[in-house]
Amino acid sequence: GDCIEFNRRYPLCKVDIPSQIGDGKCNDKAYNSEECEFDGDDCIEFNEKYPNCNLEYPSQPYSIGDGKCNSLKQTAPFFSQECAWDGGDCPFIIEGQSMLDK
Repeated sequence: GDCIEFNRRYPLCKVDIPSQIGDGKCNDKAYNSEECEFDGDDCIEFNEKYPNCNLEYPSQPYSIGDGKCNSLKQTAPFFSQECAWDGGDCPFIIEGQSMLDK
């Protein structure tokens, strides 16, 4: 039953773990696509807040703005102006400079 319902609702959605669609967490780009109805609507708020934040697998969009600074290294995918410096979770970011750099 579950696969039939999934395939009926998302006929063009091709993801590794279909049960993650619509599970309440915004998942990566494969799930956050038009074909997958933006992760079963889980990514609507994320896409509105961070329209230019493009994260590729294995990043976790649901970690942005979760109250934890996930961007302690400037190479982290969340560490960008487009992702609002991890959704504002990294208060030590000042105009794109980490306090760790000083």
